Amino acid sequence: MTATRIQRAALAAVGVVVLPLALSACSSDDSSDSAKPKDTAAAAPKESQSAPDDAASTMDKPFGPACASVPATGAGSFDGMSTAPVATAASNNPDLSTLVTAVKKAGLVDTLNSAQNITVFAPTNEAFAKIPKADLDKVLADKAMLTKILTYHVVGEKLAPAKLASGTYPTLEKSTLATSGSGESYKVNDSASVVCGNVPTANATVYIIDTVLMPKM
Repeated sequence: MTATRIQRAALAAVGVVVLPLALSACSSDDSSDSAKPKDTAAAAPKESQSAPDDAASTMDKPFGPACASVPATGAGSFDGMSTAPVATAASNNPDLSTLVTAVKKAGLVDTLNSAQNITVFAPTNEAFAKIPKADLDKVLADKAMLTKILTYHVVGEKLAPAKLASGTYPTLEKSTLATSGSGESYKVNDSASVVCGNVPTANATVYIIDTVLMPKM
């Protein structure tokens, strides 16, 4: 009986020693597993595709309420104007016929068509109609005055819409004009509004405006 009790006691003692060791080993395996790097390819969330910048893409194109009246096809369309030099392109737009007449009277067709990387602020027929007829006829008959007014509408660099937000630019007339605004709403000299902007031609960017700009005489 005594021998049996001694054997049981010995087994119990062994169990007390072995059990913690076994638990320690299991714990070590678990912590080792948790320390292993997980499959990052599976765990990492998929990158969402960024949406295109609609605002930026819009401003790469012509904008403004009067753009709707530009023909969809033909020489007077945006595509047609983009392949012609600026004076020729303007002659294909029926809303710019008075401007084209003035440019021809001033003898500026070749000057504008041969210039490179310019910006033209082009008054519509309605813009010229704001000038009393007697005054307009007087200007059209005076080549020097007409040239001064028309060249005041031309800047010697291409202006992207963002540059119109707040800027002052020298003109071919040798004085400066100022632009202001944001989004699709811009003004020139606080008097003329851009009604169709960022129109490309072969050698110029055109901003069609609703008022004739007048330099200091």
